[in-house]
Amino acid sequence: MRPESQLMICPPAPQPGIVRGGPPIPHNQFEQEENNMSDQLIKIVIAGALLLHGLGHGGALGALIARSRGMDTGGWRAARSWLFPPLAPRAATTVASIFWVVSLIGFVAAALSFWGILVPGEAWRQIAVASAIVSILGMALFFGTWPAFNTLAALGVNVAVLVTQLWLYWPPQALFGK
Repeated sequence: MRPESQLMICPPAPQPGIVRGGPPIPHNQFEQEENNMSDQLIKIVIAGALLLHGLGHGGALGALIARSRGMDTGGWRAARSWLFPPLAPRAATTVASIFWVVSLIGFVAAALSFWGILVPGEAWRQIAVASAIVSILGMALFFGTWPAFNTLAALGVNVAVLVTQLWLYWPPQALFGK
């Protein structure tokens, strides 16, 4: 037997979640997968929201086209601008269509960029911000043309994009484009 002075004292084994100078050790494999899953869920929600918002602009474009062909569009009215009231209906439809096509393409490109598909992953923030600005300008120029719910929902998504990208800088860059 060794005298107590010669016993080797080993540091305690690391406990789950506690590591000095390194990342936390997961309690189990499930916890590690759960963390990865939440990142995946965030990616799905963000890319899905951008994609659906872009496709929603396609719906507005479809309503403009249907309305110009004399079809019933429910609560969707003919495009007219409060800022340019003398603008002929056909010209107003063309101008509004340009806003919605640019917004549609922009938000779909932002969603693809967020996933790193076809467009570099680093570009999604700028594309999303530009698309939100174009969408807001289109809504402002043609205010009252579309149903209130659609307008408020689109405005909410646009504002969320601007706030998260210009002020909160969320989500972190490590989450997208890979």
